[in-house]
Amino acid sequence: MGKLGLTEILVILVIVVLLFGGRKIPELMKGLGTGIKEFKNAAKENDEPAPSKKQPTQDENKL
Repeated sequence: MGKLGLTEILVILVIVVLLFGGRKIPELMKGLGTGIKEFKNAAKENDEPAPSKKQPTQDENKL
């Protein structure tokens, strides 16, 4: 029930071609690839530990 068969994939592809036309699909795929690439880069940046913020001591607060 969770798997897509060959027939279902072909029907989806035909519907996509009918909706967007053959010329528009490469542009859509390029945009999708760019979006995925940016998402992965943003996720990688979030995985790096953030620089720790030094808490001011009482002596520094007096200045």
